[in-house]
Amino acid sequence: MKTECTKYTIVINEWDTLKKDILRINPSATFVLVDENTEKYCLHHFLDHTDIPVKIIRIPSGEIHKNIRTCELVWDSLIRENADRHSLLINLGGGVIGDLGGFCAATYMRGIRFIQMPTTLLSQVDASVGGKLGIDYGGYKNMIGLIKNPEGVYIFTDFLKTLPYEHLRSGFAESLKHGLIADRKTWEELSAQKDLTQLDFERLVYNSVNIKKSVTESDPFEKGWRKILNFGHTIGHAVESYWLEKNEPILHGDAIAIGMISEAYLSYRMGKISEEELFDIRNAILRLYGHHPRMVKPRNEILRKMQHDKKNHNGSIQFALLDSLGHAYYDAPVDDMAIAESLFFYEEKM
Repeated sequence: MKTECTKYTIVINEWDTLKKDILRINPSATFVLVDENTEKYCLHHFLDHTDIPVKIIRIPSGEIHKNIRTCELVWDSLIRENADRHSLLINLGGGVIGDLGGFCAATYMRGIRFIQMPTTLLSQVDASVGGKLGIDYGGYKNMIGLIKNPEGVYIFTDFLKTLPYEHLRSGFAESLKHGLIADRKTWEELSAQKDLTQLDFERLVYNSVNIKKSVTESDPFEKGWRKILNFGHTIGHAVESYWLEKNEPILHGDAIAIGMISEAYLSYRMGKISEEELFDIRNAILRLYGHHPRMVKPRNEILRKMQHDKKNHNGSIQFALLDSLGHAYYDAPVDDMAIAESLFFYEEKM
């Protein structure tokens, strides 16, 4: 199963295609970036199916390591192994591996080729598509980075069998978002799910990838329409960054679930969605992700994090919001009082 992008191909569950494409690239050396989890659970699948000699680069797992210090480990490994500009880096892992590994490849010797092999649901449906690469810096998510396309994205849904349930749920938040911003039927189908382990993951990933692809290809450098993909992320990233800074990290999808409820409230406050639609969104997300009011109680701190969001303009916090179920708009300025209200709406027990 394939999806053709303008600059690269997304291939789902085709090991033979991956091997052929690596041989076609004919790199001077092939490196595989892993963490301790993907080295244990995923690397042997890659080696068994491709039978290609590789050099392994290992980094520690977790968002806490998505920083410049870990980049130095990767760059040092490439230098030590005499990687040249014709080398290939394969990023075998979740969103941290893909974002950081792609960033390292795009900046090493002004850019070497890289392949994304996402192993989590989050990275398969979202992070691996669209060419965004980067690292966290100064307590802010994805503050340093660039946009550069890989040679290809190769997704294998069997990797999802290795994930704990909470990581499936984390990735599922991005698929819910894709439905809310671009396809009401997808939202209605996915928001009704009760047991995520019973999903048809190949179909789920294919549909999500195509939604994100259609948005990113129309606006590859996020000058306009691509900003709708940030729905749930202005507040969600601020919540995620705050708790990461407190050394109590929460999963990305859990933070985005909070962000989607809060930003759905802002959409309602703007008169774009009905009260019934707002509570349908809130109830569906809380049923899947639970209610965690403690996460939004440091409202001033979360607001401070939002002041550094990349979408801001002239000091104004800009949101992507819903103007109906299945459709979104962008560059919506929202004042601090309304943001505080949205956090209180999430916090309330109803």
